[in-house]
Amino acid sequence: MITSHAGPQPADFTDVRATNLAVVLRFVRENSPCSRADIAASTGLNKATVSSLVADLIDRRLLRETGLTENRVGRPATMLVLDGSPYAAIGIEVNVDYLTAVAVDLKGEELLSWRRSFPGGTASAGQAVAGVAAIARRVVSRMAKDARQVLGLTVAVPGLVDMNGSVRLAPNLGWRDVDLCGDLTKAMRDPGFPVLVDNDANLGALAELRFGPYGGVTDLVYLTGEVGVGAGVIMDGRLRRGGSGYTGEIGHIEIDPGGPQCHCGRRGCLEAVAGLGAVLGGQVSPSELEPELEEALRRARAGDADTLAALHQVGENLGKGAAILANTLNPEVIVLGGYFVKLAPWIHNPAEAELLRRTVAPGAGGCRLTVSTLGDGAPALGAAARVLDSVDSGRLPAPA
Repeated sequence: MITSHAGPQPADFTDVRATNLAVVLRFVRENSPCSRADIAASTGLNKATVSSLVADLIDRRLLRETGLTENRVGRPATMLVLDGSPYAAIGIEVNVDYLTAVAVDLKGEELLSWRRSFPGGTASAGQAVAGVAAIARRVVSRMAKDARQVLGLTVAVPGLVDMNGSVRLAPNLGWRDVDLCGDLTKAMRDPGFPVLVDNDANLGALAELRFGPYGGVTDLVYLTGEVGVGAGVIMDGRLRRGGSGYTGEIGHIEIDPGGPQCHCGRRGCLEAVAGLGAVLGGQVSPSELEPELEEALRRARAGDADTLAALHQVGENLGKGAAILANTLNPEVIVLGGYFVKLAPWIHNPAEAELLRRTVAPGAGGCRLTVSTLGDGAPALGAAARVLDSVDSGRLPAPA
């Protein structure tokens, strides 16, 4: 007679091996060049296991050997570095006036970067899906010509994105309850790799953590600066999504009760007083955003008093929002991204002063307000980073 026993069962061997493969891959990414002995000593895996795992990762062309090094105690060791040359991760950002697409290799090195004008503020959800699918297919085709396997695609959207990749609300795009993940997968005819959708600020935060100068920072907030304003929150080294995936909507915190109307229908939201609309003096057609912004920058450089006063006010309002983050989350750094990067020469100082003035803890609790070094394409880069994170977590391509 067969009897069953309740209680926890041993982890499946395949799952354990996948976890250990991911551990070794992450260690090499963070510490290369390194040896098998280095991996064993730092991870606690025994040497025989490490040798087997490394052989597997070499077969998958995720690692490669670079020869011997003699600059160490004992016998020369064969050093390992990331390979990943047959692979690519794709990220796409959807915004009110443009689409950005990037592709990176396993090491995060850029393979492709495209930016196209796009009527996101006026296009229907169906038209947007078709536009995203079209640029995605072009990127996939380019990767195929370069003999690279696509590991995954992530799309960044300025709005509320649930855990299933549905966009519940994107006011600046005019979207509500759009199954972007499902619709895009169908539009691409089931491409054979994972398709993900996430909030643009979340992905900007991931980009800063992986590619920016903040690799050692465990508590970071990324502030988008577009027509909307959103926050991606890293706490204890992990992206925080909240119970339903809607964390970070600081753009809709009321800053000025008598202020201008926001796209969400309320008045005086942070994005209404510190987003691009505030910089440009009101709502502007998506097709005119770039030229209008360039004109505002030209006037600022020329010392136009009205423009400088408006930017100073935008900076102060942004600082009020940053102070809310500092008081609530106490991050080590708040990174300004998107169009805030171009506006930084005029808005950073007043924002920083307001942050220091309004934060309860002395010196803003140690929080620094900085400007992204990744430019305005961080969400697309972070979208690709999310694919790489899934590889780091154990979703590995099969051996050749």
